[in-house]
Amino acid sequence: MTAYKLLVAVHVLVGVIALITFWTAGLLRKGTPAHRGAGRVYLLAMVGIILTAAPMAIARWMDGHVVTSAFLGYLVVITSTGVWVSWRAIRDKASAARFTGPVYVSLAVLSLLSGAGVLVLGLKVGAALLIGFSAVGLFTGVDMLRRRLRHATLGTTPRWWMSEHYTAMIGNGIATHIAFLGIGLPRLLPSVNGTALHYVAWFGPLALAIVAKVLLDRRWKPRATRAPGPATARAQGA
Repeated sequence: MTAYKLLVAVHVLVGVIALITFWTAGLLRKGTPAHRGAGRVYLLAMVGIILTAAPMAIARWMDGHVVTSAFLGYLVVITSTGVWVSWRAIRDKASAARFTGPVYVSLAVLSLLSGAGVLVLGLKVGAALLIGFSAVGLFTGVDMLRRRLRHATLGTTPRWWMSEHYTAMIGNGIATHIAFLGIGLPRLLPSVNGTALHYVAWFGPLALAIVAKVLLDRRWKPRATRAPGPATARAQGA
């Protein structure tokens, strides 16, 4: 077995652990020791995925597969961002200023620039996949920079850290399921491989993540309170 094949095998193995622990943490009651434990294992598995994917991207570049290498590198960037944010949102929940510090800003800029680079590359080679997924890095980078500029307001928002945590974890889930559907499943079941699976594998998890984000926001995100009108104020005064 070559070094590259061994690297891929380790990457797949860690990916299986990530997939299992993602759903384990997601189905357990939030805040319980079991949930936190499964979440830690999941994030450690995601770190393993990043550490194995980075040299894979370099190997693809050295083999002359520039587009594949660039896209893998882009996935490493946005996945690293999601893992860091989901971890630090919990650790820094007492200080939004610390949470949105230098590392946060660096990841935001890197996500924005890599998204722009993938968009340009996708337009150049006519790859719909690259064009479509460039939006993830572009949106993530702009949204993070916006939060940095408004970190004082962010810190006064009730449970801001929870929203940041589950939003980042949803992004991590996208990466986990894309890796399974787009890379792992075709290897396990070659008969199901094809163009349809290819696009479902990449854009299906993204669509489901948007739905999950909307549902979780409805449950956990604080609603804006309206100032009382004259009639309400009079009633409260009485």
